[in-house]
Amino acid sequence: MKLLHVDSSILGPGSVSRHLSAEVVATFQGSHPDLDVIRLDLASTPIGHLTAAHLAAAQGAPVDDALKADVAMGQTALETFLAADIVVVGAPMYNFGVPSQLKAWIDRISIAGKTFRYGEQGPVGLCGGKKLIIASSRGGVYSEGSPTALFDHQETYLRAAFGFLGITAITFIRAEGVAMGEEARNAAIASAKKETAALAA
Repeated sequence: MKLLHVDSSILGPGSVSRHLSAEVVATFQGSHPDLDVIRLDLASTPIGHLTAAHLAAAQGAPVDDALKADVAMGQTALETFLAADIVVVGAPMYNFGVPSQLKAWIDRISIAGKTFRYGEQGPVGLCGGKKLIIASSRGGVYSEGSPTALFDHQETYLRAAFGFLGITAITFIRAEGVAMGEEARNAAIASAKKETAALAA
């Protein structure tokens, strides 16, 4: 069984989403000792944002050495994603959305004919069967029922983007309100850890 562990926070060791994603991976390793884990850190090793040059390269246009390396990185990211049975994504909320590094990776794995296709009835996801766990962190409170829920373009985007690829088994391990004081931060992380422990059940 293969697990792809993706982190996107730019905060390094101080990142809540990194801490939670590591806990999730450790939980799966505890219940699957033979788990093959592949790590992708989009902050330290970012994948280039999708450009017209990338699209041209996909159509066979000549590319320079710099773009060739980035195209190869994107292809590796796609192949690694396709090979994974479990995908764990550390996804903090930045300005109501996801980090641009994470958006760039999603753009590079959302490939017609590879992870989705268009049929007579519209788009069809090709990645069904994968299990996706999102380790989500938020400075404020944006969950359903909160006054600021309409500002959530982080979890709603991730659910839609991966759902478009056919993934329906999506679990959010959420710590929100982590910027609202030490007590709120500690309570949010403790709650998320309880949810993480339940993954092993």
